[in-house]
Amino acid sequence: MSLADKVLAVNNDLPIRTDKPIHSGKVRSVYWLTGADSRRLIAEKGYPVAPDAPLAVMVISDRISAFDCIWTGEDGLRGVPGKGAALNAISNHWFKRFKEQGLADSHILDIPHPLVWIVQKARPVMIEAIARQYITGSMWRAYQKGERGFCGIEIADGLQKDQKLPELLITPSTKGILKDIPGVPEADDVNITRRDIEDNVAAFNFHSAEDIDLYEKLLKEGFDVISTELEKLDQIFVDTKFEFGYVTDANGAQKLIYMDEVGTPDSSRIWDGEQYRTGKVVENSKEGFRQALLNHFADADILLNKDRMQERLALARDNALPQSMLMDLSATYVGIAEKITGQKLEMSDNPKAELTEILRRDYDLVD
Repeated sequence: MSLADKVLAVNNDLPIRTDKPIHSGKVRSVYWLTGADSRRLIAEKGYPVAPDAPLAVMVISDRISAFDCIWTGEDGLRGVPGKGAALNAISNHWFKRFKEQGLADSHILDIPHPLVWIVQKARPVMIEAIARQYITGSMWRAYQKGERGFCGIEIADGLQKDQKLPELLITPSTKGILKDIPGVPEADDVNITRRDIEDNVAAFNFHSAEDIDLYEKLLKEGFDVISTELEKLDQIFVDTKFEFGYVTDANGAQKLIYMDEVGTPDSSRIWDGEQYRTGKVVENSKEGFRQALLNHFADADILLNKDRMQERLALARDNALPQSMLMDLSATYVGIAEKITGQKLEMSDNPKAELTEILRRDYDLVD
């Protein structure tokens, strides 16, 4: 098979039995199972959820998104080989560590295939929970312009680019477009303060004000678990985004859990420790690909200027990237996944056929 055939670029056309629309995001597609299939699997597999809990099959693709665009390569390469399996493997590793250390559960109930999760329905907290241990990226760009207030936190003068911050900062932003919240723009991914959250508990989908403390605790403790383990691998956990939600457990109680993905090269910056000590920043995350894109195109402002979004979309649509750019990114994803998990990454020659057969044979979810 060709390299392009080994990439799962389209993941919203699988013959998984569902009676609801398929939700397809930039990377993952969600197939909500029928009520009958959810109840059957809960009973057959012994999942620790309420008997009538809604379940879904979540399939990750190998598509690559950056600057809010999907990018493709030469020779029909429509994604990054190994990317989906790497992201899932890393998230699985960290979710397992969180549970082992008594932090919180995740939405994942089963892992039928390296590209597939079976999850329980969660009601998301409408916050991108961001934690920063170093000043870099958008925070540094704002700091350079003279800004010293970030999400209600005052930052001292005199910091240098890529410097470690005096303490771990929580700098949340909105998840989706939220309406009628005083002082919060109706736009996705805008910075908010803790006071914004405290004054609008229900609008952000928290059950109680006390759960604001809990989400911050789980964010900090989760960050520390990942940072400590990466440090042993001489990797620096720079910053990250977590997401949280509520699920109903087997006893009918609501609990706050981790959801989406955690500690991956897509949701985090990870730097090589040895290189950082010599004054160089070497990215073991998607940020390296973002920098490569900025260097690849003559007018980098198209990628950075939100007012030029239509030009940016056309740039991504009309320009197949050199295959070497996507293979360099593949090496980054696979390399950091194998480093973190300590295991060789499982990759399929024909992922669509393979995962479809597993869901048919072992889960009876394909007609």
